[in-house]
Amino acid sequence: MLTHIVLFKLKDKSEDTIQKTKDLLLGLKDQIPCLKFIEVGVDIVHSERSYDIGLYTKFDSMADMEAYQVHPAHLKVLEHIKLVKESSIAVDYES
Repeated sequence: MLTHIVLFKLKDKSEDTIQKTKDLLLGLKDQIPCLKFIEVGVDIVHSERSYDIGLYTKFDSMADMEAYQVHPAHLKVLEHIKLVKESSIAVDYES
């Protein structure tokens, strides 16, 4: 299994922006067959080092994750992410 984790820091931390971003990410679940697991969490600590949203996904292989990256549904969500994110970080590892 391949695990893909992304943390997003948003420019606008309003409840509406956070919820819309979370909903769009979770909406990928039924649109991309190679996406085996998805979880999206919203930060509750709000410390200086906190990111606003965490994305946790799992794939059977690197090839599946690469297919996810270029899938039209993912690209559409990325359009929104590019508009609202201040920064993001990611880690990918085999589990």
